[in-house]
Amino acid sequence: MLFDVFSSNSVDLRMFLFPWHTNSLLLDILCMPNKEFSPYGYCFLFFYCCSKLMAERLLLRALSGGKSTKIVTLNGKKLKKMPSTLERLQGLQTLDLQNNLILNVCPEISSLVQLTVLNLGNNLLQEVPEEVKYLSSLKKLHLFGNRISRFASGVCDGLQNLVLLNLNNNQLTSIPPEVNRLKSLTFLSINYNQLSSIPRELCLLINLSELQLNYNKIICIPEEINFLRNLQKLFLIRNKIEVLPQELCDLANLRILDIAGNKIQIFPPGFQKLKLKELHCEGNPLFLKKPFKAVLQDDLCSLQEITSRFIMNQLNEKDPYLMKAIEYYPQVRKIISHARPCAICGKHFVTMWLECVEFVPPSKKWKTNYNLRLVPLQKLVCSYKCFNRRAPNTFGIAQA
Repeated sequence: MLFDVFSSNSVDLRMFLFPWHTNSLLLDILCMPNKEFSPYGYCFLFFYCCSKLMAERLLLRALSGGKSTKIVTLNGKKLKKMPSTLERLQGLQTLDLQNNLILNVCPEISSLVQLTVLNLGNNLLQEVPEEVKYLSSLKKLHLFGNRISRFASGVCDGLQNLVLLNLNNNQLTSIPPEVNRLKSLTFLSINYNQLSSIPRELCLLINLSELQLNYNKIICIPEEINFLRNLQKLFLIRNKIEVLPQELCDLANLRILDIAGNKIQIFPPGFQKLKLKELHCEGNPLFLKKPFKAVLQDDLCSLQEITSRFIMNQLNEKDPYLMKAIEYYPQVRKIISHARPCAICGKHFVTMWLECVEFVPPSKKWKTNYNLRLVPLQKLVCSYKCFNRRAPNTFGIAQA
């Protein structure tokens, strides 16, 4: 029995447990307290030593291969630091060091210029390490399950070939603007962090095809989301999003949208035209079709609103005087740049005069695991006059 062999009190286990250990293993054992162990302690010590020995043997075997070594896997070996001797493996393409106790990335890793896959998942890193920026051939970087709360300065500069970045289960509260330098990125996953916003710079990653930001604290989506013209999958499960920007409807290649568990009540105009294959929106307080009678008010517009509407109408009619004069009034141009068209008459207005909701059936091509019979779409109407001309399935929104 294993426990019987290690039960003698007269034997100093630190010296005689393994007569064939290496120097580093001997140091580890000598650092352990010189006291009697329980059977469970012996068992732990046994497996700990085996793990260390196996890691060293694997590394020695890899080093003996020299430049011909392409893959090194040292998973779950309780490594506290990266072996600096890895720099001798100039031909290394895949380095897997997940499930260890690594706190920092050794600077010698910068010499692995042919490395394409680096897995440092489930370690103790506190930042996206600066050293990886020298890995110019890197395509896949796994940093999930660490304690990462920040990006090291300049870390995005050298990763021009990176296509996959996994930062799930960390402690990030923000994404730095420099993320826009990852021009080749197609897959980005930052689930289970503490993000409160999506930077506009992220929307400049035009090659991105899948974006996962589940289980964060995101409040809104930037209008620049429409720059992600190659985006096919967008996951925003369990955040705090209240409004979807209308620009989301410009994502012609979007096929899967998962916004379950947010605070969304209504979808933007044109949402039903998205060519989705899957829509998941359960757990949102969507508007329901429960009409009741309400008293209509008179149309009352501010002087600025009346003037803005007049100017916009004249510009639409190509008034030559106004088209020339508007060039000298940048403040006016700024005001009318926020204009929106009325869903009934098509004329533009600046302030949201009346918000309505139209209930339409979801596309038959959409797959959903939610009993979604009617999709509430936002409709903006410029006046009560236009509201009275609305379609039968369009309603005003009652204020609670």
